[in-house]
Amino acid sequence: MKYKLRVLISGGGTGGHVFPAIAIANEIMAKYPDAVIEFVGASGRMEMEKVPAAGYKIHGLWISGFQRSWRIENLMLPFKVISSIWKSYQIIKKFKPSFTVGVGGYASGPLNYVSSKMGVPVYLQEQNSYPGITNKLLKNVARKICVAYEGMEQFFPTKKIVLTGNPIRQDLLLDPAKQSEAREYFRLAKDKKTVLVVGGSLGARTINEAILANLEVIELSGIQLLWQTGKNFSGEFGDFSWGTRTAFIQRMDLAYTCADVVISRAGAMSVSELAALGKPTIFIPSPFVAEDHQTKNAMSLVQKNAAILCTDDEARENIAKILLELIQDQSQLESLSTQIIKFGKPNAAETIVNEIIEDLG
Repeated sequence: MKYKLRVLISGGGTGGHVFPAIAIANEIMAKYPDAVIEFVGASGRMEMEKVPAAGYKIHGLWISGFQRSWRIENLMLPFKVISSIWKSYQIIKKFKPSFTVGVGGYASGPLNYVSSKMGVPVYLQEQNSYPGITNKLLKNVARKICVAYEGMEQFFPTKKIVLTGNPIRQDLLLDPAKQSEAREYFRLAKDKKTVLVVGGSLGARTINEAILANLEVIELSGIQLLWQTGKNFSGEFGDFSWGTRTAFIQRMDLAYTCADVVISRAGAMSVSELAALGKPTIFIPSPFVAEDHQTKNAMSLVQKNAAILCTDDEARENIAKILLELIQDQSQLESLSTQIIKFGKPNAAETIVNEIIEDLG
């Protein structure tokens, strides 16, 4: 009887973990259509909705992280860990995976720890330039660790590291023929430079307030905005007639196609997508993340003249000046596009799957 791959993919909590996990699953299915793939996530987190929407079964663990500030929930953490380890054992025993993949996030810890104890090969994928605590804890049980940034030897064993890039959603890859369709979709003028402003699905207050404070200056420049405020801020900013403002952009492929310049946070997936697409970008990293890893993500490109940095505390005062100087300088736009695309790895999911299969022999 022909051997079928059976794969457990674990992790989540944020889109930065969930979407790479789904991309890896999709690539496995593309290469091995008879493979069986299931996910393990944290109950109540976004993966419990996004993974089934992508067509995969998911198991939920009762697990969460340790809160840095004192909270009563921290007292429950040992019980959650024990519960998640036991349930992981049951899932693995019943499913009998060929291997497991951890993408970071709470659920990845217990599932991959138990996998290693049961003799199941474990592989990790780390999206950020500063790894999350789960992957750092699992580094000794993993056979390979697929990373998106150079210099990860300070966190992981050198012999296990494979530089693959981050798996991105393949539907985002640009089709130049969509340019006209994209601008019609967002009701944008076809003859104006377009700036895409994104701060994540929930929104980024600093970015929103910086754009709001500079609307008049930006309007007078003759450019137009495609502005995703995020659902947390959808009612705060009013309407304007020289662009499109929306709480959430469903068709990010068309949004990227429209954009001559992108203003964005510097989460791992945003950086990877923008690099793969070759988009001139102004990064405004969030300072409210662990170890300031968004600044580290952005600086990996800024230091190579592949992007521009505007700090969070300077955004309100400086974003208009930085933006207008950039968008009026065609040679710099072309240079940024040429440099950033060198760091793009649009086939990262395929590379990761190939590395795993080769390692398994």
